[in-house]
Amino acid sequence: MKFTDLIASAAIILVILLFTMVPASIPAFGEFAQAHAFAMSFLKFAFLGTLGEMVALRIATSRYTHSAFGLMPRFLVWGCIGLVIHTAFIIYATGTPNFLMGLGFSLPADALIQGSFLTRLGLAFSISALMNILFAPLFMLAHGVVSMHIEKTGGSLLGFFSPINISQLLSDIDWKMVWGFVFKKTIPFFWIPAHTITFMLPSGLRVLFAAALGIVLGVILAMASLKRNEAPA
Repeated sequence: MKFTDLIASAAIILVILLFTMVPASIPAFGEFAQAHAFAMSFLKFAFLGTLGEMVALRIATSRYTHSAFGLMPRFLVWGCIGLVIHTAFIIYATGTPNFLMGLGFSLPADALIQGSFLTRLGLAFSISALMNILFAPLFMLAHGVVSMHIEKTGGSLLGFFSPINISQLLSDIDWKMVWGFVFKKTIPFFWIPAHTITFMLPSGLRVLFAAALGIVLGVILAMASLKRNEAPA
């Protein structure tokens, strides 16, 4: 293990502890976090999502970054992802119970907190399944397009804010990888189970846990990319 690996591991642990222990131990910070949930979602995803991409790059290339990686653009993108994910959590966590009751299921008020374990598990799974089937594919595709834009513009902030040639980027996507692995495998076998756990957690920890999952997925995607590149033609 290189010294940089130790630094990266320490950074990930430090960020997670910062967003879990500090709000609980410092009342003023905790009140700020509750009052500015979207801002905190931005920061959680910005730090952990960017770290996840750096870990994935380390696995694939033995480097955490390079001149065209685009550290600041990726930080901004992951922060915006945090805002979108937080919004999606609110929409699906509140909308799914109404959908299930419309189908004839009986749910207690605030079922994710006050329901039995099986009720909470079933509701959490339903929220995760609906969100990952209806929302995740287009969202993942949009994220992929923006990531490709960062790479094609050299990772600079100026290039990041230049117009995005969406049609060209969509034609450049490795659809075999997107459909065959990202959609068909990570959604049913990773994201739906992982977000089922997410919605079983207290609401204050859901976004942080979801952000941390980005690191895990980055490792999975990096390993899959290495395996695909090593496969015989």
